Amino acid sequence: MIATTDRPQSPVSVVGPERDYISYSAITTYQQCPLRYRFRYIDGLPETVVSSSLIFGGAIHSALEFHFNELLIGNGPPSQDLLLDVFQDAWRARSVEHEQIRFGKGEDHNSLSSLADQMLTAFRTSPAADTEGTVVGIEEELRGELIPGVPDLLARIDLITTTDDALVITDFKTARSRWSQDQADNSADQLLLYSELARRMTPDRDVRLRFLVLTKAKAPAIESFNVEASRRRSHRTTKAVEHTWRAIEAGHFYPAPSPMNCPSCPFRSACNAWTGN
Repeated sequence: MIATTDRPQSPVSVVGPERDYISYSAITTYQQCPLRYRFRYIDGLPETVVSSSLIFGGAIHSALEFHFNELLIGNGPPSQDLLLDVFQDAWRARSVEHEQIRFGKGEDHNSLSSLADQMLTAFRTSPAADTEGTVVGIEEELRGELIPGVPDLLARIDLITTTDDALVITDFKTARSRWSQDQADNSADQLLLYSELARRMTPDRDVRLRFLVLTKAKAPAIESFNVEASRRRSHRTTKAVEHTWRAIEAGHFYPAPSPMNCPSCPFRSACNAWTGN
């Protein structure tokens, strides 16, 4: 379901040929590398290479989504075997979209499947598998205008639950190492934007934000981090999105070399061939 504001929509070419909205992932793509934004969202180049960590995280996400969806429809928690089946189906679906999967050192599909088994086992036996309150949305889409003159923000929220006094928005994360509260606070921009949309849909309820983090380790950790939805921080994040959009709108696309991002970029060939036009 998409909740949206009641106003006419008009396409904006720099968000892509088939889009009239922006997303948080599009904004962060531009902030990391403006040329990558152009290749992906404007030129629509195929992403022939994908990192195994991206497929792995997406497949774990699908398993968690299935778990909470079973709770939403009134069923009991799914079995470990069923969650692993969902993981494998999601892995295969994501794999066929790309010509090559770039695995990390010492990784292959079998080792990552074993890791998924351990992580989902840890999740099923953790308090995180039981929701606080009532599940009301899985992969819920909210859409609305946050900034005048900027396309609507489309938010895809992993999990929405309600308690007696609040609406709780949860974002799923997989991580190589355990998070700290500071890391959760520093990663909260996406949730802060989503909270602004949620407040407009439910103005009579408080909105609480949290991350559910599954650590990729031999002894996986399942941890929940609450983050503060302060008005000051939300305003700062919204202004950063506005300035980023103005740069996109002005057509400022250029490479931003990074030893962290370039090795896993699916557009390396196109970037090397880019001449500035």
